[in-house]
Amino acid sequence: MTYPHAIIFDLDDTILDTTLSADRLWSRAAEKFAKQADLDATAFDAQMKISREWFWSDPKRNLAGRMDLYKARSGCVEHALKTLDASNAQLATSIADWFTQRRITAMQPFDGAIDTLHTLKQAGVRLGLISNGKGETQRDKVIRFGLEPLFDCIILEGEFGTGKPDRRVFDHALDELQAKPSDTWMVGDNLQWEVAAPQALGIKGIWVDWRGTGLPEDTDVVPDRTVRSIAELVV
Repeated sequence: MTYPHAIIFDLDDTILDTTLSADRLWSRAAEKFAKQADLDATAFDAQMKISREWFWSDPKRNLAGRMDLYKARSGCVEHALKTLDASNAQLATSIADWFTQRRITAMQPFDGAIDTLHTLKQAGVRLGLISNGKGETQRDKVIRFGLEPLFDCIILEGEFGTGKPDRRVFDHALDELQAKPSDTWMVGDNLQWEVAAPQALGIKGIWVDWRGTGLPEDTDVVPDRTVRSIAELVV
């Protein structure tokens, strides 16, 4: 296997099963709290998913939500309850509290992800991590899963001051990794942030299609490579 000088990874939905674990936990929350809202658990779960997609689809809400996840979670629940004609601010807070207390422990690395990072590091590849989100929250994940020793450069939006797709985070990573764009890969699940943005700088963009749905019909982004998981990088 021929590797580049450096590989930069995204964290959520690339190394960690962030969305899958969140969906599982939100489903548990719906089952636990549906009766208090006089709602069907399945319908409540479905609406909360719709409300989360609505919230995170807006760039301004997305940025604000990344910096205050608790407020984002309670806002999503409030939106779901209101949509179902079951508005209850106190219940929304209780659900957000319950979810937040269990969020990090519900998360796990994707199968083979940690082993892949070890393999690449042992092969002499310089490894970088760029993750959007509140510094404290993202740093907790890095520490919990023992990722710090595996990376030569870790850039977290809340600590650095800006995040993907701002070219400054990529430029800084390249400097820290002592890497040229042409000999660097960026690996992540977001087509705009982790494929198109680095490609514009000459970095190879590898898309992690962990859902297995293929490229959206409305995208004009063309990844240099598509994988279902980062474990495919060392096969």
